[in-house]
Amino acid sequence: MEGHVDPFRDELQRFIRSFGLLSTDHTPCGQPLPPSHAHALMVLWRGGARARPTQQQLGRVLGIDKSNVARLCARMERAGHVRQERSKADGRSRLLVLTPHGRRLAARVETASRRRFEALFEAIPAPTRRDLVDSLGALNRAIASLLRPSEVHS
Repeated sequence: MEGHVDPFRDELQRFIRSFGLLSTDHTPCGQPLPPSHAHALMVLWRGGARARPTQQQLGRVLGIDKSNVARLCARMERAGHVRQERSKADGRSRLLVLTPHGRRLAARVETASRRRFEALFEAIPAPTRRDLVDSLGALNRAIASLLRPSEVHS
């Protein structure tokens, strides 16, 4: 069993490194933001103008813990990308709202991400694309099955 997992692990680690997922100062699609910041912007932007997720909800989707999501949201607020508001229903919760600047940046990040993934997808032989998408789905389900319920991401 141990030897069978090595090629899987090697390929996944090679993907992580070659795609640029270890960078802390820019996204794999070339945006000058930490990947967690860019992903948070895209999650908030995809939620639409009326979406007001809490820090906790954002952390759950991103797969980061409470203290890291609080720091991320504080950095995003200082950068002028989000506004945090206390929830009227629960004074402890902080609701996140993209600012106009944040919406423009999120749209740029979304466009750059889409272009990068389109180029990558087109570089994959057409007959194997569906299998790859199915395999990634299976990988995500396997990861979710190993997580505690509180760690499962959307």
